[in-house]
Amino acid sequence: MNPALKLLVEAGYYVLRIFAIVAIALQALRRNKLRSVLTALGIIIGVAAVIAMVGVGQGAKSQVEQQIASLGRNVVLVFSGNFSRGGVSSGWLSAGTLSIPDADAIRLEIQDVVGVSPEVRRGFQVASGNQNWFTSVVGGSDAYFQIRQWEIVNGAGYTEQDVRGATKVCVLGKTVAEQLFNDEDPVGHIVRIGNVPFIILGVLASKGLSVMGTDQDDVVIMPYTSAMKRLMGGTMLRSVLVQTDAPEDLEDVRQQINDLLRQRHRIAVGKDDDFTVRTQEEIAQMATATSRVMSVLLIAIASVSLLVGGIGIMNIMLVSVTERTREIGIRMAVGARPRDILLQFLVEAITLSLMGGLIGIGIGIGTCKLLPILPRMFPDFPQMATLVSMPAVIIAVVFSAAIGIFFGFYPARKAAQLDPIEALRFE
Repeated sequence: MNPALKLLVEAGYYVLRIFAIVAIALQALRRNKLRSVLTALGIIIGVAAVIAMVGVGQGAKSQVEQQIASLGRNVVLVFSGNFSRGGVSSGWLSAGTLSIPDADAIRLEIQDVVGVSPEVRRGFQVASGNQNWFTSVVGGSDAYFQIRQWEIVNGAGYTEQDVRGATKVCVLGKTVAEQLFNDEDPVGHIVRIGNVPFIILGVLASKGLSVMGTDQDDVVIMPYTSAMKRLMGGTMLRSVLVQTDAPEDLEDVRQQINDLLRQRHRIAVGKDDDFTVRTQEEIAQMATATSRVMSVLLIAIASVSLLVGGIGIMNIMLVSVTERTREIGIRMAVGARPRDILLQFLVEAITLSLMGGLIGIGIGIGTCKLLPILPRMFPDFPQMATLVSMPAVIIAVVFSAAIGIFFGFYPARKAAQLDPIEALRFE
């Protein structure tokens, strides 16, 4: 016979043999449908739980990243405070240690800086007509809106001349505008802040919640000079917002600011800073650290179900080997080889795992889609953001197949090692 033809015939023989073994394995599973489903249940629950937990974790991380992005683009934040005296650490914003000259020095002396805004903040009662609302009043420079990437959807912002002249003008956040004016256009109206009248120049686009869970739209923004001179008094700043030219400049600018302020504040070597400098990336890492830890913990707990499911598959396959000992002996007597028996039981275990994995993937994805809409049906249900992770889905499929191979190999090997004579005698 032609060698090529012989090779083709042998390949076809092995393919048909494999198909026959797979068909026998599937037929054995169909004979015990309920037991097969119950065996796969552990894998179904485990895979669904892992995908759902990863989805919740990814959704929380994405939500935090969006909130961090609302701070602006390429932002370095310089906070007043964070010093230790007498062994007591005061923390961020605990004392007024930043001044307007500090902000001017950052703008003039630090390379790769494209925007600087001093910032002061305090809560005030604001009123218009017979409506009033307690909100945060923020003072910033005319670059504040550019640094924060905060669009003015109605009206306009204040200018550098307004900052220099400490004019009584302001811009409202969406929440404040709705509380004071409902559907009326507030631009051009007068709002009283601490009994001082301010002209409303514009209304800001909605930004939603901050990293700390506060409403960023519940704010009135005005020139920092106006806030300090007309409302708050004092000469010290709460913080300084700094925008760099590119993301890769953030760390270098952070270090330059740190060195500059230590020099200006005459802080000796070895002494603690009386300020804190953080980049946007650092804040994002700190904000997402908790969600990452919780995600890992939840995934670890959910993975226990996969382990339990694998043990269940091994248990049922061992029972199946015992029940089908005579069938194994007959198959061996008519020509089945040990590797054929091994492959048959291995295919059964892998099929159970993959079937459970695919059903679990469907349930997991469905859970991720369902969780965000549950608060609409049940108002007391907590709001959750979820994000289906394709790598998690792929890993779930691979992991479920690996469980079938790992936990199915021992029962399959035990079946393959049965003595045909003893198997035929088995009752």
